[in-house]
Amino acid sequence: MFVDKLIERIKACRNHTVVGLDPRLEYVPEHILRETAADTASQMDGTGYAKAVADAFWLFNKGIIDQIHDIVPAVKPQIAFYEQYGLPGLACFEKTCAYAGSKGLLVIGDVKRGDIGSTAEAYSEYYLGGMSYSAATDCITVNPYLGSDSLEPFIKDCNTNGKGIFILVKTSNKSSVDIQDLVSDGKRVYEHVAELVVRLGEGCVGSSGYSSVGAVVGATFKADAEKLRKRMERSYFLVPGYGAQGGTAADVAACFNDDGLGAVINSSRGIIAAYKSEAYSSRYGSGKFAAAAREAALDMQKTINGELEKLGKLAW
Repeated sequence: MFVDKLIERIKACRNHTVVGLDPRLEYVPEHILRETAADTASQMDGTGYAKAVADAFWLFNKGIIDQIHDIVPAVKPQIAFYEQYGLPGLACFEKTCAYAGSKGLLVIGDVKRGDIGSTAEAYSEYYLGGMSYSAATDCITVNPYLGSDSLEPFIKDCNTNGKGIFILVKTSNKSSVDIQDLVSDGKRVYEHVAELVVRLGEGCVGSSGYSSVGAVVGATFKADAEKLRKRMERSYFLVPGYGAQGGTAADVAACFNDDGLGAVINSSRGIIAAYKSEAYSSRYGSGKFAAAAREAALDMQKTINGELEKLGKLAW
């Protein structure tokens, strides 16, 4: 099952970090922009512009994957950064996923799909179907707000093809409270969703004791994360919000069980654009952007493991 593969990778790397491959033009080093003509892409027609940017994103992603594949368990490409460039962007997404998988990384497609019946089945076939034309994703994020029947096709493919899903439960954005914190029958909406995740995940529990049906739980709401951790013991958490969004190591530690497992922590620009940050720019120029990403990922590993060690929650 996906969750067993994820835990195996986590233990092998001794790292709970997921690298978000969310490329933007301002993150891509100048030498790559020149090589792909993306530095002048705005002067091209629409197709030429999109292809130049997609080519730049591919070289950027490949450079990072080559540097981090042996130290982190997974990557998480967010499809919006690729979709905005049309077919060339989607081709880059597929190429990135396939290359990451070839380097031994698990691939979490951050696609937040959710729809009814046959539409959900079609989404699931592409992302989790395991066919030759499917995206090379091991797991995806899904939206539960159309109800349980919108999730069942994904769960079926999790079991059939050894894949996984992370269902949105309590997200990291500030305005998540507008809907997720509304009270119904004495409980907040996100608590109802958490109960749904637990119920739907009961048939997907692996040998590790965790389910391949997990939850997205943001690091920016520590008290909520602590509450959810107690209620969702077998659910793995995908945790956004660390670093740039304000989440700290102490915040994300609340997402772990006492066995030192139960969560993977995402960082996107904090790693892939590390060479631009004050902490790394003096040692890494744009030509060493990928080396900076590696060091940032190792620093994140050290910080989170240090916090877990203080709490007696190291898994190794």
